[in-house]
Amino acid sequence: MDHFLTGTLGQYVEYVAVCPEVECGMPVPREAMHLVGDPASPRLVTIQTGIDKTSQMMNWAERRVAELEKENLMGFIFKSDSPSSGMERVKVYNEKNMAAPKGVGMFARVFMEHFPLLPVAEEGRLHDAELRENFIERIFTLARWRVFLAGNTGLGGLVEFHAKHKLLILSHSAKHYQEMGRLVAGAKKIPLQKLYSEYQRQLMEGMKLKATSKKNANVLMHMVGYFRNHLSAGEKTEMLDVIELYRKKQIPLIVPITLLNHYVRKFAHPYLKDQCYLNPHPVELQLRNHV
Repeated sequence: MDHFLTGTLGQYVEYVAVCPEVECGMPVPREAMHLVGDPASPRLVTIQTGIDKTSQMMNWAERRVAELEKENLMGFIFKSDSPSSGMERVKVYNEKNMAAPKGVGMFARVFMEHFPLLPVAEEGRLHDAELRENFIERIFTLARWRVFLAGNTGLGGLVEFHAKHKLLILSHSAKHYQEMGRLVAGAKKIPLQKLYSEYQRQLMEGMKLKATSKKNANVLMHMVGYFRNHLSAGEKTEMLDVIELYRKKQIPLIVPITLLNHYVRKFAHPYLKDQCYLNPHPVELQLRNHV
């Protein structure tokens, strides 16, 4: 792991280490392995001796994901290109020993099928600032959702949770924003546990979509509308100029967010001050500082 994951993010999370090869009983050191056959259902085979390790890995993986249910995981980081832990684009070799980057690591596939809504990422791709922000934003959103569930505050609590997350959801997906709004509006007609399950599914699926500069700019403009009777002409012009610079990717998101947070505090707006969009994760992570 890089320093950001171990040092910076490590201050806010506790890691659960998983090593598929060692945990399933393979020796250290061991012969290198790769995936062969059908990319949709490949076999795990040692490269030099051709020993098939598929059953050994799969039997362990199915037991391990059941054990991991007890860990209350908020997310999972996979190892790039690994035949056991690669999340995507893992090389799969055909009968002519030609590789195609179309596979998924054996443990990674079992894990993602078992935890379909859990935020996951590959450690290599987390060097991309936008992917890193998206992954960590989902982790903290899921953490807040788990806190809500533990509080057992019922339908009223769900309405409050949704109200606080509306603009954050909108920054990722207008479609999910609309669908979740309808879901909450008709909540009294749905059994509570079914309602929670469907809300969580839509929440995590919506948050998985990237919050682009265009989507964020739309949300920022929406927020400015709440201050139309408070800002002077100069303040409004400055705010709109800053949003436009961000939309053009000339300044980072933290700049308009900081300015909006200033006005939210200054005018104590009751709706905006509770919006998770303004503070979705610890500022120390500096996830909104990239252009």
